[in-house]
Amino acid sequence: MPWKNQTGGPWGQGPKGPWGAGPQPTGPKPPDLEDLLRRAQERIRQLLPGGHLSGMGILLILVGAVVIWGMSGFFRVQSEELGVVLRFGKHVRTVQPGLNYHLPYPIETVLLPKALRVSTLNIGLTLAQDPARNTSTMRDVPEESLMLTGDENIVDVDFTVLWRIKPGGVGDFLFNIQNPEGTVKAVAESAMRELVGRSDIQPILTSERTKIEASVHELMQKTLDEYGAGVLIQQVQMQKVDPPAQVIDSFRDVQAARADLERLQNEAQTYANRVIPDARGRASQIVQNAEGYKGQAIAEAKGQSSRFLQVYEAYKTAPDVTRERIYLETMEHVLGDADKLVYDPGSSSPGILPYLPLSELTSPRGTGTVNQPARTNGSAR
Repeated sequence: MPWKNQTGGPWGQGPKGPWGAGPQPTGPKPPDLEDLLRRAQERIRQLLPGGHLSGMGILLILVGAVVIWGMSGFFRVQSEELGVVLRFGKHVRTVQPGLNYHLPYPIETVLLPKALRVSTLNIGLTLAQDPARNTSTMRDVPEESLMLTGDENIVDVDFTVLWRIKPGGVGDFLFNIQNPEGTVKAVAESAMRELVGRSDIQPILTSERTKIEASVHELMQKTLDEYGAGVLIQQVQMQKVDPPAQVIDSFRDVQAARADLERLQNEAQTYANRVIPDARGRASQIVQNAEGYKGQAIAEAKGQSSRFLQVYEAYKTAPDVTRERIYLETMEHVLGDADKLVYDPGSSSPGILPYLPLSELTSPRGTGTVNQPARTNGSAR
């Protein structure tokens, strides 16, 4: 069969392929570009006086376009933002929050970083979403938080960094670093690892946390300033400092034992502080009493020696008188405090009478009289 006797090719009439009808147009028909241009021209002619483009119409169009182009330079800076104005890509000025103006694009453009907002960066922690409960929880990130200490122990450190763009450094923040948050995070983790690596685990867990926070703050700020990052570190806060979870129970037992040791040492020191001063006081008192007795004994010995020498000199001068005097003084010393009885054998009725000192006959201050004892079997001498 000759091909010319069949219309539409060997497979039948129309634009068909070997398997039937060819592709058919589906969906909305695209608009005709020429029709759009023609309609736009008609609308412009309706707006212009006379219905056609004249010199005045072209001028009005140009003026309107310039006005719209000029007003496109107004922009608003929010309360947490600063406006960084670029002229052909170069930083020329920084504007404060509020309504501002810059030369229209492409002469000047503006960037709006949140330079007045304090950002929070968590190291060792991440916010994890729970779709089932529609809540978010903090999840530990061991690859960030596990650090090696100076005494070859491992400690789990979670900390938070508060930072913001440095006043006057917004240009450095935008153009000197590509990923500001990632840079701050890397510097924070590096500084913390360096400080932890210099310290033992015990001070890190107990008394040195504040010191480490201050040192990390200082080291981070110094490093970021060397980078020219335009970042100001506000505060470094250590949230959790613990041994690894695998050994935390044993480590807490060790900590409890050390706490008991410190408590017992403090109690012993308190007892020593109470007993030692008392013992020292008593020892000082004994020494002072001994010194006083020593001085008294020496003085008495010297006095007796001097008295003996004086008596001896007097004895050499008048032996009888001195001998009599020594005898009387000795008897006075021996019998002075003894109870005495007087025996009078020469009386008509001899007997023993008690001796009554004459000083006791007069009552003190004249408050009374003393009754004399009755004489029995003798008289007093």
